[in-house]
Amino acid sequence: MRLIAEPVAIRSTFTGDLKAVAARLNAEKAEQAVVITVDHASAETLAALGESLEAAARFITDTTSKDHQLTVERMVSLLVPQAPVGPVILVEAQMLAEAKKAVLESGDWLSERDIALLAESNCSASSRLNEWKRERRIFSIHHNGSAYYPIYALNKDDGYQPLSAMAEVLKVFDGEKDDWGLAYWFISMNSYLGGERPQDLLIAVPARVVAAAEYEVAGVTHG
Repeated sequence: MRLIAEPVAIRSTFTGDLKAVAARLNAEKAEQAVVITVDHASAETLAALGESLEAAARFITDTTSKDHQLTVERMVSLLVPQAPVGPVILVEAQMLAEAKKAVLESGDWLSERDIALLAESNCSASSRLNEWKRERRIFSIHHNGSAYYPIYALNKDDGYQPLSAMAEVLKVFDGEKDDWGLAYWFISMNSYLGGERPQDLLIAVPARVVAAAEYEVAGVTHG
């Protein structure tokens, strides 16, 4: 049995011989009809059958309409916030959007194809990057369905392999920051580093960057 997928308005029900029903149908303004033909039934039986079928049809269409409306209401309740968004949440959302914009516009992020071109490698960049991520030697951020990797995590003098200090920092922040959180930390000025950004010191003084990460985690843990 096929299900009714849309609301249907039932206008009227006709019973009788075919000529009489045809005449009444011609006078109707409805564009469509459902017709059931029977053999050798009395007028009383036809009338009773017509009433029963109309009642069943109205029940089915009314139920379908109510179910449809209930489904719509449930979907709406899932899509809208449980309460009006307050100014604090709006400010937080704006700050987060600005932080992401700063990261994306920094020019410090490479796609898989970019890394493959820089490394001039015949190996699959995707499989190699996935291996580095599994080993926690690098991280990536995702934007519009694509993954991007920090150029400051790679050593151009070593075939664009990940810097060893990056793995140490990721180990320190394991379970503390997600990928976007790591991106914010590396791009932000750090008081422990004298106002310098961690990403700018990762090659020159990697031990200090690792220490800055440890200092932040210790502050969060004991703060």
